[in-house]
Amino acid sequence: MRGALRLVRFRGAAGGGPRLGLEEAPGGDLVDLSAAEPALPLSMREFLELGPRGLELAQRALESGQHRVARGATRLLAPVGDPEKLICVGLNYRDHCEEQGARVPKEPIIFSKFPSAITGPFDDIVLPQDSTEVDWEVELAAVIGKRGRHIEESAALEHVVGFTVANDVSARDWQLRNGRQWLLGKTFDTFCPLGPALVTREAVKDPHNLWIRCSVNGRPMQDSSTHHLIFGVPTLIAWVSRFVTLVPGDILLTGTPAGVGFFRKPPVFLKPGDEVQCEIEELGTICNRVV
Repeated sequence: MRGALRLVRFRGAAGGGPRLGLEEAPGGDLVDLSAAEPALPLSMREFLELGPRGLELAQRALESGQHRVARGATRLLAPVGDPEKLICVGLNYRDHCEEQGARVPKEPIIFSKFPSAITGPFDDIVLPQDSTEVDWEVELAAVIGKRGRHIEESAALEHVVGFTVANDVSARDWQLRNGRQWLLGKTFDTFCPLGPALVTREAVKDPHNLWIRCSVNGRPMQDSSTHHLIFGVPTLIAWVSRFVTLVPGDILLTGTPAGVGFFRKPPVFLKPGDEVQCEIEELGTICNRVV
C-alpha cells in the first residue's frame, strides 16, 4: 500500500552518527534514506516536521531499489530519539486496573517520562542503583506527525503519523512508595526502549485491534489486545491536546495490560541477565537485556 512505511533510525557497522532509513519488510533489510536523500535532516523529529513531503521522499527511496543495507550490518536505534514530549497514560486497560484493585478511571490519567529515558529496541536496560523493584510494561506508542491543539476526537488520527512498540520500564518502589513519585519511578535512563520501526498509519489496519505481548526470559507475562484499551488513541489525543500543543515527533504511550511483575503473587522484578521481549502485531518486536 502506498504510504505504508516502516521508518527507522540506525548506525552502520562502522559506527558514525544516526541515519534515517526504512525497513523493506518487517525484520528485513534497510534502505538508507539519508543516502538516498542527503538533504533530509538526520533527526526523525525534524524529518516528521517536513510533513507529507518528507514521507513522499521516503516512499520514492523505498521504490528506487537503491541504497540497500543488510540489516545485520546495522544497529537499530529508537525510531524517534529526540521528541519534545514523551507522554504516558496510566490505568488504560481494564484488566490492569483489576489486577491492582484500582477503579477504572473516568478520564485519562496522564504523566510523563523525560525523553532521556529513550533507548534502542535492542539496547540494554540498565538497573539503577536506587531501585530494587524494576518492572516491565509493554505499550502501544503513537507518534504525532501533525501539529495541533484542541484537536477534535473525530480528526485525531489525522495527527498521528504512525505507531511503534514501547516498554514503559518502571521502578515500582519509587512509583508506588517513596512518596509515589511516578515521574521519578518512570524516567531513569534506559527506561523507555522503543522500536524497532515507526510504522506509518497506512500500514496498520486497526491500531485498536492488535495483539500486544511481553515475555521475560521466554516466559509469557502479558498477552492482550489493544481492543481492550479504555481510552483509544483519538480520545487520548483529544484529551492531551486540551492542555498542550502536540507537535511532530511527540510520543504518546497508551498504557499497559495486565501481567506486570509488581502485582504477581509473589511479585517478580527484573534482575541482571534477564531478557525482556515486547511485541505488537504488525509493528514488530523489541528485545532488551537487563544489566
